[in-house]
Amino acid sequence: MGDLQAIPKSQMSDDERVRDFQRKLYRKAKQEEGFRFYVLYDKVRMLHFLREAYKRCKSNGGSAGADGITFEDVESYGVEKFLGEIIEELENKTYEPQPVLRVYIPKTNGKTRPLGIPVIKDRVVQMSVKLVIEPIFEADFEDSSYGFRPGRSAGDAVRKIKEKLREGKTEVFDADLSSYFDTIPHKELLLLIGMRISDKNVLHLIKMWLKAPVIEEGKPGGGRKNKIGTPQGSVISPLLANIYLHMLDKAVNRENGVFYKYGITIIRYADDWVLMAKRIPREALDYLNRLLKKLKLSLNEDKSKIVKAEEESFDFLGHTISFSEDLFGRKHKKYWNIEPSRKSQKKVREKIGNYLKSNGHKAAEKVANELNAITRGWINYFTIKGVTYPNKAKRDLRYYLFRRLTRYYKRKSQRRSKLYNRGAFKELVNRY
Repeated sequence: MGDLQAIPKSQMSDDERVRDFQRKLYRKAKQEEGFRFYVLYDKVRMLHFLREAYKRCKSNGGSAGADGITFEDVESYGVEKFLGEIIEELENKTYEPQPVLRVYIPKTNGKTRPLGIPVIKDRVVQMSVKLVIEPIFEADFEDSSYGFRPGRSAGDAVRKIKEKLREGKTEVFDADLSSYFDTIPHKELLLLIGMRISDKNVLHLIKMWLKAPVIEEGKPGGGRKNKIGTPQGSVISPLLANIYLHMLDKAVNRENGVFYKYGITIIRYADDWVLMAKRIPREALDYLNRLLKKLKLSLNEDKSKIVKAEEESFDFLGHTISFSEDLFGRKHKKYWNIEPSRKSQKKVREKIGNYLKSNGHKAAEKVANELNAITRGWINYFTIKGVTYPNKAKRDLRYYLFRRLTRYYKRKSQRRSKLYNRGAFKELVNRY
């Protein structure tokens, strides 16, 4: 850190300058819990912040928003010119977000999940605001929160669950909030943000994004302004969602509170969370319901339940967690087994199957590389050293690939391909 501070700003990269500012802001927020930050808008519209924001948005990928403009279009137009126009709009206070495009992503249960896609310009401004304000709230967030936070991951949350189970906290309240992102109340959220940020221009930007109209893919019309919720898919939404549920984290972790009294721990990844203790009494759940009611949120009663983890399994972030018989057959020995859930395994198979259906024309090397990307990402997510046991699921996936690739190359033409005759799966593994 000292070396970075010694470097003149003119010699720093955009990323280094942003991180240098974030560290200073984080330290200030950590040192003064009640401090409200009032000069932030000028940072949002600085070129190095917007350049870094654009770079991060582009690396995240994603399709075009309601205006149809892609990253390729922006590159052709000129990134500096594009960002210069954003700076001008922010300086003149003429910036207004465009409608959010709502698309529906299929789920493994046959239902769909709504996803909001802002236009690229709005994504870039949202990312710039996120870069500026995130360190302030990071200084406040609880250690029990893992989702969409710098330096934290789903793997960290799963590791903490295993740690708590080993401590004997085997009664688990597996919680499911009803449509959380779609039900966050704007007024209450803005009040919480305002407790740390008093810059009215930054608050106005956030309010505009919350209220931005949503238009349906393939349907005419300008859409209606949002009165509640923040669209899943927008750059700023995960941070806003964490700011709002921070109230839940604080309530559970508060010393001398109801949850503390019963030794109840919360582990939260965005809107996925569990309560864990040796025993979770009715008093604690009644208090939880009253708390959520105050927050204008509600539990999905059909999906939220108490699980005695030593007797039945539960799922968290795509993992199935169970108390299983010893791997080596030793009597009276059990272990906490964490492996990919059936739903997660089904999902990756569907992804592979859909890929093979729509890419029959591609060369073998291209197919192998793109399948490697799918399977490697999946395996890396479920492999947490010393925590998870994904080997059986990996063997099952290998067998699935073997069968699908054999059928794929058998179908490729009326005559069996050379790859089919040689054994497609083995040949692709050996080559690529």
